[in-house]
Amino acid sequence: MRTVVLFFFLVLLSGCSLSRLYVPGEINKVTVVEYTPYMKHHRAYFTRTELETIKEDQKYLYLYDKKKKHLGILLHRKNEYILYNLSKPEQTALTLHTDPKTSYSDVLKSLKRQGFAPVDSLYAVGVIASVAPRRYKGVKTLLVEVQDYSHLQDLYQQAIKRYNADGVKSIQTKLPKQLIYAYYRRYEKRARTRKQLAQLQIIAQKLQIKTREEIYTYYLHEAPLDALSAYLSQKETRGSLSARQYTLLKRRKKFLQEEKLFHEGSLEDLIAAYKINKDPKYKKRILSLIKEKQKNQ
Repeated sequence: MRTVVLFFFLVLLSGCSLSRLYVPGEINKVTVVEYTPYMKHHRAYFTRTELETIKEDQKYLYLYDKKKKHLGILLHRKNEYILYNLSKPEQTALTLHTDPKTSYSDVLKSLKRQGFAPVDSLYAVGVIASVAPRRYKGVKTLLVEVQDYSHLQDLYQQAIKRYNADGVKSIQTKLPKQLIYAYYRRYEKRARTRKQLAQLQIIAQKLQIKTREEIYTYYLHEAPLDALSAYLSQKETRGSLSARQYTLLKRRKKFLQEEKLFHEGSLEDLIAAYKINKDPKYKKRILSLIKEKQKNQ
């Protein structure tokens, strides 16, 4: 009893609000933010001070179960790898106990038997996700936000493939363009009849996709790196653009890659880039990451 009284006395002296104290069970757990027939928004706070690297300074890795359409996030803590199911919050995390001889490939093989494998593109499976360092009630965490539009993406893909808008006409939930844009353009190029083009026009209006004439403007000013890279990698892209247009898009891709490296790159990658560009802002970012790393040790 004396211990409990002393605890509350210390809390009051520190000026903390009891509502802001960390409550066990709130962290390292996936929770539902929003759940609708066409979109699932889930959130999780994972403690990050004890996280170890998985590979190449990465402290998390997305894995995907194609059969069940479940997205997971893999974290590495001392002597164990933990896979949290971001699509099914109620599912217990999968823990793999390891020893010094356990390799990264051993872990992947074990998880593959469970149905999970690394995913190349979250957009391709209808998911938008983000990870950011955050303090949650005084605890250093990784905030993970996941919006799953896979069911809605499937409905739009079927409508586009069949050139029939009936299945999506009444849907009010908006599908983010980056999840369907490349797919839409692929079938737009294959359309041959007025009926097909008319159906695609209905779908494009719902998706707020620009006309063919506006494509160049989209990729030059709006498209994220993943979409721009996919567009430039298509064989037909080079032939459909002028030399100047293609050069401008390549230049924008390089700029977006540099932005991603600066904000999301590992310490090693930033140091390697700084040795080449000698940019002062890279030096400042490197020092900041080193300082953060020292705090977590």
